[in-house]
Amino acid sequence: MVDADLSAYFDTIPHPELMKSLARRVVDRRMLHLIKMWLDAPVEETDERGRKKRTTVNRDTRRGTPQGSPISPLLSNLYMRRFILGWKRAGLEERLGARIVNYADDLVICCEGRNADKALAAMRRMMDQLKLTVNEEKTRACRIPEETFDFLGYTFGRQYSPKTGRAYIGSRPSKKSIGRVIEAIREQTERRTLLLDATQVVERMNRTLNGWANYFCLGPVSKAYRAIDTYATARLRRWLCKKHRRSSGGQKRYPDNYLYEHLGLVCLPMRTQSLPWAKA
Repeated sequence: MVDADLSAYFDTIPHPELMKSLARRVVDRRMLHLIKMWLDAPVEETDERGRKKRTTVNRDTRRGTPQGSPISPLLSNLYMRRFILGWKRAGLEERLGARIVNYADDLVICCEGRNADKALAAMRRMMDQLKLTVNEEKTRACRIPEETFDFLGYTFGRQYSPKTGRAYIGSRPSKKSIGRVIEAIREQTERRTLLLDATQVVERMNRTLNGWANYFCLGPVSKAYRAIDTYATARLRRWLCKKHRRSSGGQKRYPDNYLYEHLGLVCLPMRTQSLPWAKA
């Protein structure tokens, strides 16, 4: 398979080609004009000193969709559809047994046999025709199951059943995804939050933990859940000690039961009881 990555996809979508794709679907000229104005609109940013600065990079280069709006991913998917349709019309899907799986600019190409190198070369040619740039450092042909690849926050590759030791192709939360939620928990329990009430901190942590677990609930997630839960309880316990100026005895004063039952902290390992496929 091909693990593909595009360089600054949202910032490099060419406006003329994008508007042609839109014009095939939208007949209202006023709507098309409004979208064109939105694409050319200046972007206002505030620097570290609080000064506002406007840039017109998109208008000057005639490329890119300003991010932060629901229409931005819609337009990005619309332009990516050019690549997907072109791939099928060129007969590459049938000839190479190569199927594209994508979400916006995140994409992989699943190939039959040893056609990954041919699919990768064809993908490079088509992206060049679409005026998009392939990130060569992050794009590669990946051999499954010998290798693994990350896609949409999951790591795909060979897994082993802890019960039977049997190998199978599956997914698990990627290290990068675990690192992001841990970083979020760290920021929510920093010293600058000591003025907040404990229930407020726990509510913020729970929103983060529940949101993460709602997405990462496929495959063997128990190990990731336990690691995140261990970190979350340790950080909250440390935060409570600092807030109440306790230099030691945190484990005895604030045991896990206190964090879960009294403060209401989410216990991620308990969630796997309702996920029959996640007990591995």
